[in-house]
Amino acid sequence: MMQLQDILFSQGFGTRRVCCGLVQQGWVQLHETREPCTDPSERLAEEGLVFWVQGERWAYHRLAYLLLHKPAGTECSQKPSTYPSIYTLLPAPLRTRGGAAAAGVQAVGRLDQDTTGLLLLSDDGKFIHRMTSPRHHVPKVYEVQVKHPLDARQVTRLLEGVVLDDDPRPVKAQAAQALGERHLQLVLTEGKYHQVKRMVAAVGNRVDALHRSAIGPLTLDGDLQPGQWRWLTGDEVDALTQKVVG
Repeated sequence: MMQLQDILFSQGFGTRRVCCGLVQQGWVQLHETREPCTDPSERLAEEGLVFWVQGERWAYHRLAYLLLHKPAGTECSQKPSTYPSIYTLLPAPLRTRGGAAAAGVQAVGRLDQDTTGLLLLSDDGKFIHRMTSPRHHVPKVYEVQVKHPLDARQVTRLLEGVVLDDDPRPVKAQAAQALGERHLQLVLTEGKYHQVKRMVAAVGNRVDALHRSAIGPLTLDGDLQPGQWRWLTGDEVDALTQKVVG
């Protein structure tokens, strides 16, 4: 059981003082009955709790696990240099969950500004580490449009391994197949800087468009449009973490 003001604080609705004020001013309503609560110290069971803040419906989540369909022309940075930040696509409470020290949800790895597709975000540090650590080998599927027609030699080299300029060890694709004259599907288990673009360049071609369609067992929803996001289900989080135990 937690005090209502602490629940709001944990979910990113401001400092404890701000959260206390929201409750006292009647901006917080509880349960499906939309019953207003004006006592910041009222204790409530967090799990399964649904509430409204200034008319917006929210459900309590101890930890946040999100799936975002990243659009082109956005940066995976809190302080973007040129393009809008992906974090502007999220409601403000998700960006401030847990107070200033926690800094809200964070991207689980990064996609380039012109790359689209599946991006995970979370405020669970262990989950982020599991998903991004090279030793866990989480497979990521990329759909690649290339400038020049593909040939069997290029695909074979991607499978056998190419040397990138920052690592003497060959970097291999876990799987690679040409799905069209200029459409390549790559499965990688590492996340080096510009890795797909550099691997394709190393075999004599160039990436014209890049889209991530899957991470582990999780694929991008067909009805989730670019710029839209949703919560992961408990089963989806379990499926992702079960793949990378150890």
